[in-house]
Amino acid sequence: MVPGLIDSHCHLDRVENLTEALDQARAEQLSGMVTIGTEFSKAQTQIDLTRHSQPDLKIWCSLGTHPDAVQDAPFATAEEIAERCDHPAVIGIGETGLDFFHGDVSVRALQETFFRTHIAAARMTGLPLIIHARDADHDVARILEDETSRNGAFPFLLHCFASGMKLADTALKLGGYVSFSGIITFRKTEALQEIARSIPEDRLLVETDSPYLAPVPKRGKPNTPAYVTHTASRLAELRGIAPEQLAASTTANFCRLFKKAA
Repeated sequence: MVPGLIDSHCHLDRVENLTEALDQARAEQLSGMVTIGTEFSKAQTQIDLTRHSQPDLKIWCSLGTHPDAVQDAPFATAEEIAERCDHPAVIGIGETGLDFFHGDVSVRALQETFFRTHIAAARMTGLPLIIHARDADHDVARILEDETSRNGAFPFLLHCFASGMKLADTALKLGGYVSFSGIITFRKTEALQEIARSIPEDRLLVETDSPYLAPVPKRGKPNTPAYVTHTASRLAELRGIAPEQLAASTTANFCRLFKKAA
């Protein structure tokens, strides 16, 4: 148990038993979680989930369209996204970004259009952008650098980080944060673990991405926000610090980035 942790990225709309998941999170003394939007057209679903928030376990949400959904999702303008984010429980925009894993070259331009639109919405609202990057490090870095150079900095987080050091360095240079999931507990992830050791302590967050990517020793089971304690414990071990220190740092970082939640 690592009291006080915040799961910065989960998908409560996809968790099989929400009541059980929230009870487990309380048992592990989590202080909060963010349920992440993957289809902007279903924004109300995420907002409704935040009604389960309680003083001892805060639930916030983000709104956006995942890069894997852009072909089927209706396009929303930056203004439309920003307007929907007026709700007090909406603390972030996304997840958005690029995902080239499936090799469909024809959809890459559309993903970039959605990505840049979400960046514009993040600027309008001041809310942090939650970025998904899969097999697209170069292009994510290119867009982040281009948008920053042309229109100025904006707050963002690279979620479920499993990329290379070059993208991490770019994010840090531009003021971004990096979040690690249960992947760092898996075997044969030494390169990623080395990156996890190197990220400055004031830029670190932790997450589950539940119900996906359950950490060791829960691997093979549906993930749940409570399991963020296993990821945090492993991250603390990798960095040679106490789990309590990591919990304090990542929670402080979360509140600094997601200012609307503080």
